[in-house]
Amino acid sequence: MAASSCFCDRKPGWVTRFAPSPTGYLHLGHAASALAGWRAARESGGRFLLRIEDIDPGRCRPEYEAAIIEDLAWLGIGSDGDVRRQSDHLADYGRVLDELASRGLLYPCFCTRAEIQREALQAAHAP
Repeated sequence: MAASSCFCDRKPGWVTRFAPSPTGYLHLGHAASALAGWRAARESGGRFLLRIEDIDPGRCRPEYEAAIIEDLAWLGIGSDGDVRRQSDHLADYGRVLDELASRGLLYPCFCTRAEIQREALQAAHAP
């Protein structure tokens, strides 16, 4: 982006991140998203982070994670810190959930996606 881009008028030092799930190979939309985040971080003097959303063991594959990192490197994009894997932090998330539950701030939902979609469609027609 040119020096007159909208990023130059903002607070310096943005931290952006790209968080793909390693359930398949990257596509053009992923590349555009990663490049936008990386560029915003660079132009603001900030940092770009990579977080791998690998908490779906049934669909996530190590070869897809490796391909994601390789493809980003091919684009000239690297993380400005260690790559963070969601699966490495499940205990942290559990502690936070326990804290929220103890404070009465956890509102679990066991609805299916179909039920949520039906509810959303009905709400759209509400007065």
